[in-house]
Amino acid sequence: MTAHDTHAHGHRESAAQSHQWRTAADSAAYLVPLLDAGARVLDIGSGPGTITIDLARLVAPGSVIGVDVSTEAVEEALGLAVDNGIGNVSFTVGDAHALDFASDTFDVVHAHQMLHHVADPVAVLREARRVLKPGGIFAARDMDFGGAIWAPAAPALTQWLSVFQDSLRAHGGEPHAGRSLKHWALEAGFHDVVATASVSCFSSDADREWWAGFRAEEVVASNFASRAIETGHVQLADLHAMERAWHDWGAAEDGWFVMPHGEIIARA
Repeated sequence: MTAHDTHAHGHRESAAQSHQWRTAADSAAYLVPLLDAGARVLDIGSGPGTITIDLARLVAPGSVIGVDVSTEAVEEALGLAVDNGIGNVSFTVGDAHALDFASDTFDVVHAHQMLHHVADPVAVLREARRVLKPGGIFAARDMDFGGAIWAPAAPALTQWLSVFQDSLRAHGGEPHAGRSLKHWALEAGFHDVVATASVSCFSSDADREWWAGFRAEEVVASNFASRAIETGHVQLADLHAMERAWHDWGAAEDGWFVMPHGEIIARA
């Protein structure tokens, strides 16, 4: 598969779990005040649909369409919409580089934590601009792994961050996507680009348990693990050391981890 055919670290349980806690309130707060009732919204890279369904609630009686490359994720999102009784949302399998929608169709196109996975983010943004109505909003939020900080210090976690970034780039992604969003949007032809930032902080017992468990599983049971070994960045023993370090960090009462996110609102 090419980089735009799949999530950079796969759609295994570890990746799915990282998406399921996301809501519009905690992941799209920069966009929510700009949403109008009746708007037509496209959510690209919609994953299991938790944010997408929240967006549908906010723009009702408007409609929201979620697009994801993963059939498994789309099926999960469809089930979640049915379970929640949300009738103004739909989901479909598709490629963000070549959207199956006419030009000038949507009032808002939203992308959350997906641009750091793709090989040509500017092409994705140009396609988003094509399907937006004149004056429509493109909203994106993406991690910037170059700004991740944590305590207590652990050499294996320092190695994890380095290997994670190298592995993502080897797969065609960009771990510093957060700081690149404004540049990509301008290159794609958007104007009135407003860039902001936010952070996720994992410090409470529940947050540490979740974040450490997700990351520990990822380093040994996702595409990250196989690709890191195949590209020669690590050996299996290194991955198991990272796994233990994540569990140790999660169990540390003074554990603290901050991940920064870049955000943009851009006009077509």
